[in-house]
Amino acid sequence: MAGEAQVINTNTNINRKVYIAPSVLSADPLNISGSIDSLHNNFDWLHLDIMDGHFVRNLSFGTDLARALRKRYPDIYLDTHLMIDDLKVILPLFLDSGSSSITIHAETEPQLLHASLMQIKKAGLNAGVAICPPTPIESIKYVMDLVDLVLVMSVTPGFGGQKLIPNSLDKVRELVSIREVNKLKFLIEMDGGIKANNVSEVVNAGCDVVVAGSAIFEAENPSEVVNKMRSVL
Repeated sequence: MAGEAQVINTNTNINRKVYIAPSVLSADPLNISGSIDSLHNNFDWLHLDIMDGHFVRNLSFGTDLARALRKRYPDIYLDTHLMIDDLKVILPLFLDSGSSSITIHAETEPQLLHASLMQIKKAGLNAGVAICPPTPIESIKYVMDLVDLVLVMSVTPGFGGQKLIPNSLDKVRELVSIREVNKLKFLIEMDGGIKANNVSEVVNAGCDVVVAGSAIFEAENPSEVVNKMRSVL
C-alpha cells in the first residue's frame, strides 16, 4: 500500500523502486472512494490533480477532497499536483490539507517558484516541480537541488485519456543524466497517456513514479491493470 512509499528512494540501479500512482481525476466522480477501494490497496501513491479552470481549461478538486482522502486512507502517500495560476492564494490552503507532497508548475509565476518550493518544504512536505510538454528542462535547473520530485507532463495538462507524447521520454532521459552528473536525489515522475502497453518504455527511460488514470480506473478490474503494469516492470 502507499504507506510503504513514504521514504523517497532515488536508487538508480536496475532494482530501483518504481511507484505506481493511480490518478483520482479518472475515478468515478460519484463514488471516488469506491474507485480507490477497487484497487484493494494495490498501489503505491495516490495522485490528486487540482485544476483551477485558468492554468488549465478544467476544474477538478479542492482541499476538502484532500482532507477526506487523508481521513479515509490515513496511510496513503498523497501526491498532490497543483495546476493553478495563483500560488499565493491557493498553495497555502493545501499545506495542511493532508498531502504528502505538493508539486507546482514551473510555468506558474516563475518568479515565485523557488520561494513556493521552500514554503512547501518548510511545511514538512516533499516538494515537486512540474513542466508542461513545451517547457524545456533548462527552466527548472536552478531548483533541482531543492526538489524531491520532477514531474514531466507527457500530455497537455487538463484532461485525462490523452495519448502520451513520445518526445516526453527524451526529457526523462535528460533528467536522469542531470541527476547522475550532479549527484541529485529527486524522483522523476511522468503523467499522461501511460498504460500497461507502454509503461516499460517509460520506466526504461528512467521514470521512478508512474501516474495512470483512465488506464486504471476505467478498466473492468482496476487492480488487475496495476498487476499487469507491475508484471511488465
